Amino acid sequence: PRVWPLNSAHFSHRITAMAYRPTEKTLARKAELRHRLIEAALHHVSNGGFGALTIVAVASHAGIATGAVYKHFDSKADLCAEVFRIATEREVAIVRETALGLGTPGQRLQRTVQAFAERALRNPRLAFALIAEPVDPLIDEQRLRYRQAYADVFFELLQHGIDTGEFADQTARVSAAALVGVIAESMVGPLIWATADQPAQDGAALIAAIQAFCLRAVGAKASV
Repeated sequence: PRVWPLNSAHFSHRITAMAYRPTEKTLARKAELRHRLIEAALHHVSNGGFGALTIVAVASHAGIATGAVYKHFDSKADLCAEVFRIATEREVAIVRETALGLGTPGQRLQRTVQAFAERALRNPRLAFALIAEPVDPLIDEQRLRYRQAYADVFFELLQHGIDTGEFADQTARVSAAALVGVIAESMVGPLIWATADQPAQDGAALIAAIQAFCLRAVGAKASV
């Protein structure tokens, strides 16, 4: 039989590639460290907004060298965008679960406003950072994407209310986007006051006012 010559360079390259192939343990450690960095970054945003998030502070909080952060994130903006994505996805998931859960469309609309507002008031600094804090364009791009995600949820809720006759006939897609804007903007002032040592906002009264406005805006029946 014919024996093919061994290409020593190719053989050496393959041995090197095999030697440095990540193991499950290595990948798990990398994932765990990335999680620690994100949690550290979220801690700083929750306490001081995106302005308080620095690579040095995050690395110190996570207990690693500053330079090691860049093995997981290309830049501070990249880390901020990931923190924004994860934090906002949690909120969108809760809004979706509430808005598309049990109850009439009007009841679900009221509960959704309540859930969103109560969570924002419990962590005003983080909520303000997610809703209105001036941010890097990369984060702003994420913010626009998730506003659409909220709008998609409200669209389903409104369309159900329109189909059952509980809400007035309207263009559900436009109304859904408008509701997202109303709810977010109505929270900005109270969130600023909550982070500026102002008198505590009457959360129940605030939520009731937003709920009433949203129900009027969609033309809900008085019995809702």
